[in-house]
Amino acid sequence: MTLAIIGSGFGRTGTMSLKRALEELGFGPCHHMKEVFANPEQVAHWQAIAAGRPVKWDEVFAGYRSQVDWPGAHVWRETAAAYPKAKVIHNMRPEELWWKSSSTTIAKLMSDFKDMPLPPHVRSMVDVAMELIAQETFRGKFAEKDGAIAAYRLRAEQVRSAIPPERLLVFDVADGWEPLCRFLGHKVPKTPFPNMNSNEDFWKLVRGEAR
Repeated sequence: MTLAIIGSGFGRTGTMSLKRALEELGFGPCHHMKEVFANPEQVAHWQAIAAGRPVKWDEVFAGYRSQVDWPGAHVWRETAAAYPKAKVIHNMRPEELWWKSSSTTIAKLMSDFKDMPLPPHVRSMVDVAMELIAQETFRGKFAEKDGAIAAYRLRAEQVRSAIPPERLLVFDVADGWEPLCRFLGHKVPKTPFPNMNSNEDFWKLVRGEAR
């Protein structure tokens, strides 16, 4: 199994909803940070990536047909090259809404995780996130609104510049099934578009309480 869908968008842009949507459309299982937290053995792959050691993408994403959210979104250039037939979805939402959610979830976790009672493998993965996300993506400004939004905009510009338009969908989950299904050549389901991962759900996942 190789990746058919690559997600380049930041966390807190509806990636959990997109994960469920892709799985409903037959592009599952879909890799997401939730999968890393649920499978501690995956952390070693991302520790290697953060350390600059070579990895085999078919091993990192073994068993998955699609990927959204961090940590996979950090390596979108590499996976887009490794899987040239895969389509790329860049999740976005209005900047203020994204910052409101990110500042009280991901940014807070990265700011305070050392004082939080986290499962050991989650703590190890947040250590990785501090390198890949906090430093390499946000240049240390993940908790500063202007700096975080600048990184958010930059990622969108980079993806649009690197990925041919016919291979790329810039997607807001608020738009629902129609643009996603049109891009993937899939019939629109009769079920409502998934609405997942509230801020409360985020903290349950981090603490190992999610089911």
